Amino acid sequence: MVISRSELKQITTTSNAILDEIEKAVIGKRRPLEIILAAILTEGHVLIEDMPGLGKTLIARSLAATLGLQFKRIQFTPDLLPTDITGGYIYDRSKSEFILRRGPIFANIILADEINRASPKTQSALLEAMQEGQVTLEGETAPLPDPFVVIGTQNPIEYEGTFPLPEAQLDRFIAKVEIGYPTRAEEIEIIDRRHVRQEDEIALSQITTPEELLALRQTIEKVFIAPDVEKYIVSLVQETRGHKEVAVGASPRGSLALLKLTRVWAAMQGRDHVLPDDVKKFAVPALVHRLILKPDLWLEPKAANKIIQDLLGTVPVPVLEESIER
Repeated sequence: MVISRSELKQITTTSNAILDEIEKAVIGKRRPLEIILAAILTEGHVLIEDMPGLGKTLIARSLAATLGLQFKRIQFTPDLLPTDITGGYIYDRSKSEFILRRGPIFANIILADEINRASPKTQSALLEAMQEGQVTLEGETAPLPDPFVVIGTQNPIEYEGTFPLPEAQLDRFIAKVEIGYPTRAEEIEIIDRRHVRQEDEIALSQITTPEELLALRQTIEKVFIAPDVEKYIVSLVQETRGHKEVAVGASPRGSLALLKLTRVWAAMQGRDHVLPDDVKKFAVPALVHRLILKPDLWLEPKAANKIIQDLLGTVPVPVLEESIER
């Protein structure tokens, strides 16, 4: 099936409206917001790693408000139990039976705040939910709301009392995003808006409904990707596996992540096909958290980012024929 111009226009208009609305609350972070929105539009989960106070929770809440989705925040701590996330069966004396009390994971957007502070056992409670869109409690499987998105956050400078995410769980995040500090002008605007507003809460308008979001996801599946661009994606991912400074490269899930994100981005730009530049734009967020570096580089900041940037400069870029670009 071929995506129509009217469908492309709807995706472009809607995504820009969502981003513009969120920027009423989140100032100067268009690029990270684009990546996170692209991940949501392609049924992906996002890991945000950055310093405290840069708006990670605000971004998640703002996305939920503009998309019309139910939002739940889970604060991960060392004493958090799996049942604190998924819920469980409790005995109801009035009915003389066990009933399911659903945990906070039964929502559309879950903010797993400081996800690396929980024990591996508790972190594993998210694995089935992130991959299958369901949870299993006492042998009973319960489906999660659709759409379902996990936005995990972690602090890159605090290691005491944390449990690094296992590779299997990192691999389930379609993208890893950094927010970054605002510029001087942006920070002045932040405090100026707060002064004028006279309250912390920021009222945002709802742009879409859950049903409309699901429809957009189906439409994006029609975006065309040329075989040469597919080969380019695979070449990039395979080069990570043979790199001299990488112990374990990206899995095929990394290739699929690049495929999904680039198709969304093409549609957001009003194109019915993916360009090699789209792959370059999303290579770092899609692959950086999937690389296990050799011990010599463990303490080097942004070493994985540099490796991917180097590969983007060495892997041959395909030249698409005009007929393919349409």
